[in-house]
Amino acid sequence: MRLSEARRRLQAAFAPPARRAEADAETTAGERLALETYAEIEIEHDAALETSWCWMNPIGAPSFTPGLLRDLSAHQRLIREAFDTASADAPAPIKHAVFASRLPGIYNLGGDLGLFAGWIRNRDREGLATYARACIDVLHENQIAFDKPVITVALVQGDALGGGFEAALSCDVIVAERGSKFGLPEILFNLFPGMGAYSLLARRLGGAQAERFIASGKLYTAEELHALGLVQVLAEPGQGVAETHRLLTRNQRRHNGLSALFRAGRRAAPIPYQELLDITEIWVDAALNLEEQDLRKMERLTSAQDKRLIASSVMSDDVRRAAGAL
Repeated sequence: MRLSEARRRLQAAFAPPARRAEADAETTAGERLALETYAEIEIEHDAALETSWCWMNPIGAPSFTPGLLRDLSAHQRLIREAFDTASADAPAPIKHAVFASRLPGIYNLGGDLGLFAGWIRNRDREGLATYARACIDVLHENQIAFDKPVITVALVQGDALGGGFEAALSCDVIVAERGSKFGLPEILFNLFPGMGAYSLLARRLGGAQAERFIASGKLYTAEELHALGLVQVLAEPGQGVAETHRLLTRNQRRHNGLSALFRAGRRAAPIPYQELLDITEIWVDAALNLEEQDLRKMERLTSAQDKRLIASSVMSDDVRRAAGAL
């Protein structure tokens, strides 16, 4: 994709959804969310659990592509609209929003590094800043749970790196399958994760631990993050969906108290949008200071991501696990 086209798609992220299926009078507000057609996410509505399932399926890279950011933003906007247009005596459109991935073994590998390298070489500050703003727009909306009584859940069934880890951290609850990997590798090419990682980790672990986490570039297993309290629910490999169903079922009768608890937590340790925006400016400045050797490291990681995407499309879960054990 040309860099100018990528920027144009990001700038159009808040345009109204282009395609919406017709709903009849019997269609509930929650069901209407699943009628929308997107290019890089799939929406399913579970009426019994009052849950919207958002399955990420990015085109071209296992990362936050411009199209994926556009679709996530549109879906978030429709969730808000569903609440805002509901009558006072109507049930809530949804009580839970789950974010998961269709890519076997991959939740999300983070920023679109190929675009980053191109913008940096072209000294395109606007492209970098536009991408960063699109990321924090999606992350912040998720982090505040759309400012509605909704509990957000990240279902991680594979690697969540960089922005993928940031996206999972923005949810109220993380359900992760054992063996899933989490990490912030940006320091390996002389950058830092600038779209929410520091703010999210500092609120949960403290500033010093957040800095160690980011500066190490280390990969953590789901089990290690569960011990730290960052992952709330561990699932056996291949059982993430079933475990999430069990979690939602357990929490249905406690939803009022739990959603209020999470809202209280956001009030006690808020993450203002302006804080995220200011940090993206630091990130853009740092990105434009990268040298050619740093960009080559970034591109090697991009190549590795591309190989992971190809592998995930042709390998079954069993084969992938066997290959990882070699």
